[in-house]
Amino acid sequence: MLQGWIQIFLTIAIVVAISPFFGRYMARVFLGERTLLDPVLTPLERLLYSLSGVRAREEMTGWQYARAILMSNAVMLVFIFAIFLLQGALPFNPTGLGAPSWDLALHTAISFLTNTNQQHYSGETTYSYFTQFAALGFMMFVSAATGLAVGIAFIRGLTGRALGNFYVDLIRSITRILLPISLVGAIAFIAAGMPETLAGALVVPTLENPEISQAIARGPVAHFEIIKELGENGGGFFGINSAHPFENPNGFTNLIQLIAILSIPSSLIITYGIFANNLKQAWMVYSIPLALLVLFVVITAIGEYRGNPEVNTVLGSNLAPNLEGKEVRFGWANSALYAVITTATMCGAVNAMHDSLMPNGGFVTLANMFLQIVFGGQGTGTAYLFAYLILAVFVTGLMVGRTPEFLGRKIEKREVVLASFLILMVHPIAILIPAAIALSFPQLAGISNPGFHGLSQVIYEYTSAAANNGSGFEGLGDNTLWWNLSTSFSLLAGRYIPIVALLLLADSMSRKHPVPATIGTLRTDTGLFTGVTAGIILILGALTFFPVLALGPVAEAFQIF
Repeated sequence: MLQGWIQIFLTIAIVVAISPFFGRYMARVFLGERTLLDPVLTPLERLLYSLSGVRAREEMTGWQYARAILMSNAVMLVFIFAIFLLQGALPFNPTGLGAPSWDLALHTAISFLTNTNQQHYSGETTYSYFTQFAALGFMMFVSAATGLAVGIAFIRGLTGRALGNFYVDLIRSITRILLPISLVGAIAFIAAGMPETLAGALVVPTLENPEISQAIARGPVAHFEIIKELGENGGGFFGINSAHPFENPNGFTNLIQLIAILSIPSSLIITYGIFANNLKQAWMVYSIPLALLVLFVVITAIGEYRGNPEVNTVLGSNLAPNLEGKEVRFGWANSALYAVITTATMCGAVNAMHDSLMPNGGFVTLANMFLQIVFGGQGTGTAYLFAYLILAVFVTGLMVGRTPEFLGRKIEKREVVLASFLILMVHPIAILIPAAIALSFPQLAGISNPGFHGLSQVIYEYTSAAANNGSGFEGLGDNTLWWNLSTSFSLLAGRYIPIVALLLLADSMSRKHPVPATIGTLRTDTGLFTGVTAGIILILGALTFFPVLALGPVAEAFQIF
């Protein structure tokens, strides 16, 4: 038991220690300051700008930034959808896989485009090597860079700067952050035992009977795996994701994956502090998702360590860890930690099956995706967190009779409407309406566990799609026309409506003239305000989604315990 808790808190401590260094590096990149990689990357970026026609110094408004994202993403959607449908005629397909159904291809294309990587298929039996690295791997870089660009644009607007140029931010996100780390990480993963090959499946005799052969799937996994985690993509090369020994061979690779998942979203808060020239406030804000992360990990880990009381009774033990759906390489502790971190950051990769989690874990993973700020999605999670802060400033200002200001800029009707729409409208609509339809027609739902857990399966699938997470309660039969199309709606609504709202909110803040602080100004870099903000986050999340949590994991917990 002690070893498990040490592993959990040591992993979190490493991430906290990395955040200030990585946050400062990202701030230097996007402030245009000198970095060690400049001699190599500056000429490369100039070449890319020249070839693509990008004017590096051309600033964009909020609408222009949003339109650039929407148009470029639309072109990429057509590109990767075509690759899926033409898969049988393309190279690097040693097992001769044909094209998937059009609805599965559409869902996969939208899923990877939106940085969700929700998979209604098993990777090794559906998509070829070429599709995996040319379409899915390509989108892992671009979708992650898009989210990071939005986060940086939001930070610029919040701190009174122009939003910047989307294409420049996209290229810098890839060349200076995602690609260099991925190169180093891929080499480390290869050294740790992950395959990286274009050879076909390896045919070997079985241990039980040497006269019977089996085919062991492999492929170019290592480079795919690092961007899967670093970019908070989450889509697995193999069907069981990071529970597969080729995607996650041992404790070392598991640790690197966890650190990679958390590194960018946690460090972006420090990046904000440097942009705002207020590191004190940045660390105050940092403490909110960190405290929630620790709380949620403890809740989940206790449930997995104590296990199922009914099973414990059969075994004649008071404590028997829940090992159903888990790899013995990781056990209860790292499985619980991975489940919380992957849903807290909108990554979606898994090293255990979430459908087998105790109700504690089901509650926490759903709550993470409902809130989207612990530490949230790639770039967009940081923006969500500050949208909550804007609402907290407004609500607190009303309660104490002080001027609602943030960073010396007044919070007015437009900002409150955009923040409220973003937090209280988009996510519930993208989750609750399609879930209600699916639950009303059992033939559509594909539930494998009737009752409270079955409701959680349906809610989880739409929540994962709308939150751009991608993980699932995999007992659900989700590769159907209904699920592929209905979750595609949630994927698109959960990605692009918030992006547009965030950019308009940032644009509105950037245009405001700063006002000098007075005795009536509400300070936002104090422990009291940080506590109030955390309370508002939990209250808003509870009011919106507590009914489905009560009918799902909470009711299941009462049934079991």
